[in-house]
Amino acid sequence: MADKFDALLERSKDEVVTHSLVRDVPISGGKILALLTLDNGKDHSRPNTLGPATLKEYADRLAELKARAAKGEIHAVAVTGKQYILAAGADLTQASTIPDRETAKLIAQQGHAALGSLSELGVPSFVFINGLALGGGVEIALNAHYRTVDSSIAALALPEVFLGIFPGWGGAWLLPNLIGIENALKVIIENPLKNNRTLKGRDVLELGIADAMFSPANFLEESIKWADDVVSGRIKVKRKNEPGKIERTVKWPLAIDIARKSLESKIGKVAKSPYAALDLLSAARNTDKKTGFAAEDERLSELITGDQFRASIYAFNLVQKRTKHPAGAPDKALARSITKVGVIGAGLMASQFALLFLRRLRVPVVITDLDMARVDKGLDYIRGEIKSLLEKGRIDQDESNRLNGLISGTTDKTDFADCDWVIEAVFEDLKVKQDVFAEIEPHLSETAILATNTSSLNVGQIGAKLKHPERLVGFHFFNPVAVMPLVEVVRSKKTDDATLSTAMVTAGSLRKNAVITSDTPGFVVNRILARLLGEAVRALDEGTSFEVVNESIKPFGLPMTPFELLEMVGLPVAAHVLDTHHEAFPDRYYDGASLHKLAEYGKIFNRDGKGKITGFDPKAVELFSGGKTPADGEEILRRVEDGLADEIHRMLKEGVVSEPDDIDLCMIIGAGWPFQMGGATPYLDRVGASERVFNDTFHHPPIRGVD
Repeated sequence: MADKFDALLERSKDEVVTHSLVRDVPISGGKILALLTLDNGKDHSRPNTLGPATLKEYADRLAELKARAAKGEIHAVAVTGKQYILAAGADLTQASTIPDRETAKLIAQQGHAALGSLSELGVPSFVFINGLALGGGVEIALNAHYRTVDSSIAALALPEVFLGIFPGWGGAWLLPNLIGIENALKVIIENPLKNNRTLKGRDVLELGIADAMFSPANFLEESIKWADDVVSGRIKVKRKNEPGKIERTVKWPLAIDIARKSLESKIGKVAKSPYAALDLLSAARNTDKKTGFAAEDERLSELITGDQFRASIYAFNLVQKRTKHPAGAPDKALARSITKVGVIGAGLMASQFALLFLRRLRVPVVITDLDMARVDKGLDYIRGEIKSLLEKGRIDQDESNRLNGLISGTTDKTDFADCDWVIEAVFEDLKVKQDVFAEIEPHLSETAILATNTSSLNVGQIGAKLKHPERLVGFHFFNPVAVMPLVEVVRSKKTDDATLSTAMVTAGSLRKNAVITSDTPGFVVNRILARLLGEAVRALDEGTSFEVVNESIKPFGLPMTPFELLEMVGLPVAAHVLDTHHEAFPDRYYDGASLHKLAEYGKIFNRDGKGKITGFDPKAVELFSGGKTPADGEEILRRVEDGLADEIHRMLKEGVVSEPDDIDLCMIIGAGWPFQMGGATPYLDRVGASERVFNDTFHHPPIRGVD
């Protein structure tokens, strides 16, 4: 085992070590509190992380403090972090190089041994949560006897389930036994699956993760004073959420059962990490700490070496790194400044655009439509959303007044004369889009940028009637506009660098992640989804039931079934997108004739009063009752897998994007495909679709576990 640990340290020789710096702090009664500060020597842009060398140094310092405590030299130990940061969890940079399960288990055991020793020093231990605390950073705190929290911390969270693992350095046992099972389920499973929702200082205190909260101005001083009072006995800590006998015997198993059923209904059974966490949280009810930690070691080593964790780390790196350096982006210095925005259209999507530009760019925004009645309806929606933000406390009255003052509407195109950026959100029809741009262009300055939100039409064709087609760019948002982080920035053959640069900078200002694509039908996300949905509709026409089609796609682990996706995007829109792709690629994309019949009817599902699906609508089922050659689920799955592998391979050869990474980034942040699958291409490599279709893999080596 020692050899394995030495090899682990050698593999991590490039680790940015977070050092454990100790100083003695006098407290009352002539006693000493040893204060250990975690600090990697970098500024706040490089958080403290916990790699093998960091954990070894941390464990060594605590061992020294334990020896000092035994001699009576110190009477308490407290851990805190460098300014603004406690720790951001395990160092994941070497995660994909773990060679086997034995090494993975060693990492789990090392974490438990190092962090767990904080509660075994022979004196009271404290953690002062002074800033960002994620994953292992939270588990440092959980292993102490007591905790304080800065009221202004950026975030505290256990995001591991989102990354294909679980809090495996004590969190799965310690947290439920500290704050109760329902609270622990929320922090460990529910929050990560809600786009990594985090906790603020007040949340940390109210949940009982921290025992006291202090303001940032004197946080360290107040925390030391509070610790002094605890050590002296002047303060007795009471924890309101710590589980009692009734919770353990009745509430605990019931909460686990409810959570399991909820997971199955929301995400299916493909993702392993939420269920591993659920099993460990369930077992924490009646096991001791040693047993709980040993169980974490076993399950963590299993997941770390599995496919889903490797795919999750790949996806994590895409989102964290590739989004910051998008392939093909021109020099930012070429970007033009945006001082006023024009929105063509006043429907729901257009109104969402207007609100986003208002809030993020803080510039005047003008909307237009065919008549003032439509314009006024759009303005009413925008002002209603501003009012809602005010009522929810997300903006103050001054901000509300400012936003309302910046929005205006008109039917007079000359009001667009001073706009630097004009985006259309009109019906997805080539002629309509051509005409609105041709109509607005004469009223604009020659430096104004034109953007189209088309989801599948050719951007170059949309600009065919423009005098200056070089200033037209595709700027494809995803719905809901405020939530979805992706914008596909589409460069036509005539789009110039200044226009493209402005689009990329604008996307960043809107707090969106932009991927540059070439001007091809469907770009990335819709081209892939249309292939998948086309296969689903084809299967229905052949006579396969809705239920079989739904079940067949489940191994992808997608956030919704094909038919839920069809209803969400809108059946007429989906039919139009399928038509567009069939027209462009008739040999590969199924036509939308059947989908048009379904769109005319209007729905696929029956739903209850709360919108929950209760079954398939009989009339929708009847529309597809004529097929005589139904396929089984295995055949449908293979057709979808091979179809996607074929299409993505073609897209890369065509240069739609530069690398498979961009495909996966688009599917993860634009279509919500799960981290645990790594997007599309790692999955297609793992199941053999890539080899079947083009005798190679997208990734070399393929992204898979070592089991």
